Amino acid sequence: MDLGQAFLDESRRYLTQEYAVKIRLCLAELSDEDLWWRPNEHANSIGNLVLHLAGNIRQWIVSGVGGAPDARHRQAEFDERGPLARDELLRRLDTALRDVDRVLGDLDPAVLTQDRRIQGRDTNVFRAIYHVVEHFGMHTGQIAYITKLRTGEDLGFYRDAGGLAIEEWRKRGGV
Repeated sequence: MDLGQAFLDESRRYLTQEYAVKIRLCLAELSDEDLWWRPNEHANSIGNLVLHLAGNIRQWIVSGVGGAPDARHRQAEFDERGPLARDELLRRLDTALRDVDRVLGDLDPAVLTQDRRIQGRDTNVFRAIYHVVEHFGMHTGQIAYITKLRTGEDLGFYRDAGGLAIEEWRKRGGV
């Protein structure tokens, strides 16, 4: 397999399978009130993080890589205080993920080194995708942590098997 194609395939898998499933599992554990809880005014709620992820992947991949118009209002993602319901948050995230998956699925690996200007930054397609996957993973971890804080429970994403971490999130998320 071509290295560029492997990078695109793995990026799509992380975004649409691993991270999206973990976020869905977290949201399923929380009340609508918990989705908008924040420890202080300088921190984001899970609701804000979901809106932010949808906006970020749309801006960087759908617009920046795919060429669609950029209509993002980044500050609104953080200003929202709810109560957008869980279903609406997931609809926005799922729609953005489907669009991102389509762009990445149609992308020719030969364009990975092409220059782009995204969010006022000079970058290239490879770095834009890498940024999005890393950024999405970081906020998925924050969502998981907030979920643990609010529920006091282990999320059961992994099971210990003699020092090996077995992925339980796949079964629970239907992957």
